[in-house]
Amino acid sequence: MPGNPYDGHTLAETLEQEGILTGTDRPPATAIVDRGYKGVKLEGVRILMSGQKRGISRALQAMIKRRSAIEPTIGHMKMDGRLARNPLKGALMCGAGHNLRMILAALRLCCARIGLSVQAAVAALIGHSLNYRPACG
Repeated sequence: MPGNPYDGHTLAETLEQEGILTGTDRPPATAIVDRGYKGVKLEGVRILMSGQKRGISRALQAMIKRRSAIEPTIGHMKMDGRLARNPLKGALMCGAGHNLRMILAALRLCCARIGLSVQAAVAALIGHSLNYRPACG
């Protein structure tokens, strides 16, 4: 959002935009937010904060924990994916780039394992051929 406004002042606009993007044209019934939104109240929206203990069920506690697990990923995308420098064009591409980096890291690990297996097999064959002595007879 232009001008870097305070988080608490942007919640209504953000939830409205979320409704438009999901095609429901209405804000969600429940919003899980961080402590920057403390004290914000919106009609028709239940606002849950991370760290909140009272008045919530186990399912809602699980949702809050899930949000807390997603936050570091978003931070990595902002820093490593340069999302903070290109906020208008880069959200979708940043997510795709992050997923590609994760796939490449997994492929790198897989190739390293294959390389070590081949190296061990070659070393075993070479070692076996060096120790081979034909029987005299």
